[in-house]
Amino acid sequence: MKSLSRAGFVLLLAAPMVTAVAATDEHVTATATATIIDNEGQEIGQVLVRQGPNGTLFDLELEGLPPGQKAIHIHSVGTCDDHDHGFQDSGGHLNPEGKDHGLMNPGGPDAGDFTNFYVHDDGYAWAQFFNERASLDGSFGAQMLDDDGAALVIHENSDDHVSQPIGGAGARIACGVIVAD
Repeated sequence: MKSLSRAGFVLLLAAPMVTAVAATDEHVTATATATIIDNEGQEIGQVLVRQGPNGTLFDLELEGLPPGQKAIHIHSVGTCDDHDHGFQDSGGHLNPEGKDHGLMNPGGPDAGDFTNFYVHDDGYAWAQFFNERASLDGSFGAQMLDDDGAALVIHENSDDHVSQPIGGAGARIACGVIVAD
């Protein structure tokens, strides 16, 4: 039996992954990206946003944040221009139904709520979030790409998923405007 070269073996292993991604992407109905910047206006990463039939998937990859647990939310205004003032112009959470903040709150969650994610000691973070309460085009839940857009905002601490208005997550340390592809 002929031995498989290292390149052939890698291609053989990668083929199922390519097929899995293609199968996932065939159900994507809209896409967007968000370039994440820090409080100094420096780019620290990207978020790929993919809307599917049952919700919206967010793939986050960042470098350069302080280590530890962080909160992330969808905010109701698509701007991050005021990085030197803590991204306040991005408004509050995407919340057209006026629900309480928090995944564990009986009166919530609002459309902008996510689980927390972790930043490693070297400042690197990768995470994937799913949200069935918000869509890019408004076909379900709150619409992110409306007239004033939306932004993803990262906070300095984790979210307790109950406290109002932001779960005790602290200052806004990074932001990215969601832009349709």
